[in-house]
Amino acid sequence: MDEKYVFDCPHSSGCGGCSYNNIAYEKQLEKKEGRIRGLFAQLPGDKSFKPDRIVAAACPYHYRNKVHGVLGYRRSKIICGLYSEDSHKLVNVTDCLIEDEVASAVIAGVAELAGPFKYTIFDEDKGRGFLRHVLVRVAHSRGEKKLLVVIVTALKEFPRKNDFVKALTAKFPMIESIVWNYNPRRTSMVLSDNNTVIYGPGYIVDDMLGLRFAISAGSFYQVNHEGAEKMYSLAREFAGLTGKERVLDAYCGTGTIGMLMCDRAESVTGVELNESAVRDAVFNKKLNKIKNYRVLCADATKYITDLRGKDAFDVVIMDPPRAGSTPAFIDAVVRSKVRKVVYISCNPETLVRDLRLFIKGGFVLKKAVPIDMFPGTSHVEVCCLLEQLKSC
Repeated sequence: MDEKYVFDCPHSSGCGGCSYNNIAYEKQLEKKEGRIRGLFAQLPGDKSFKPDRIVAAACPYHYRNKVHGVLGYRRSKIICGLYSEDSHKLVNVTDCLIEDEVASAVIAGVAELAGPFKYTIFDEDKGRGFLRHVLVRVAHSRGEKKLLVVIVTALKEFPRKNDFVKALTAKFPMIESIVWNYNPRRTSMVLSDNNTVIYGPGYIVDDMLGLRFAISAGSFYQVNHEGAEKMYSLAREFAGLTGKERVLDAYCGTGTIGMLMCDRAESVTGVELNESAVRDAVFNKKLNKIKNYRVLCADATKYITDLRGKDAFDVVIMDPPRAGSTPAFIDAVVRSKVRKVVYISCNPETLVRDLRLFIKGGFVLKKAVPIDMFPGTSHVEVCCLLEQLKSC
């Protein structure tokens, strides 16, 4: 890896978002590999097993396709940026090294338009003002970038809304949708459930490994497109599907991973507790005209334990939240006839905790590949393959 990639950010002392600032990218990868090796060395079983080398980013800059900007004042001038780590002190970030550059420009454009439109900025201490946040999401669609912009306001009236939309889309023609989110609550939550589409269809569509996935204001979607394609390709390889397998896509979110398995599986069942994500998964199924995928709104642990060890699935794909899975879920998989588990994790500590339970239950860890989805930070994703010992 070329040492030229150094995260020398002028905002590092105030922002705190990139914990690996001022570290050459090659050294970042070494630190992440060392962390993963150390954690996996604690696992029981074959002590000769070692995770693969980390999958590096082709370019570690400007990968974030979900960019959040906070609006505020500095000497009566409207600025945009980020809250300093563990505080509500606004840092005027104008050239973030990891954010998509077009998305950052749109947020700055909203701040510039706020003045001529005489929009006030929300003051958290006083609880007064209009504009609060701007969220921009980026899709790669048919070889072009398409943007979804979410304008968050503290008031339920949007003065000169149509004129504002015309001005913003004229300035940034790659904007495909604008959503107005009304959030009067004085909490740290950026978005409320009160969304109104004021331009376009209200979503954008991302091309991912031959399929298309809709991204709405609140959708969960991987923030690194290139990294996600590498990770999902690994997951498909690990699953080793032949067209005869019944697959469980646990913690399925909007269905991305499971739907990418459908062309190689007999059937795929997605299970997700978040109702909004389930609606997105249903839409994505229709968008891609997939016949052998179904999604259920249910808790993954309750769903699989209710099966009581029935021979329902051959392969389990799981991508749980940072807290990891549950002992009950893992126990149910162990008691079933599942032959393979592909475990994707964004938290290596909880991953290793869960792997111990799988190994104790008779699974063998065959592969583990870290993927650098978040250059500039300490975060790392890991994709693992486990197989039932009795079927090895």
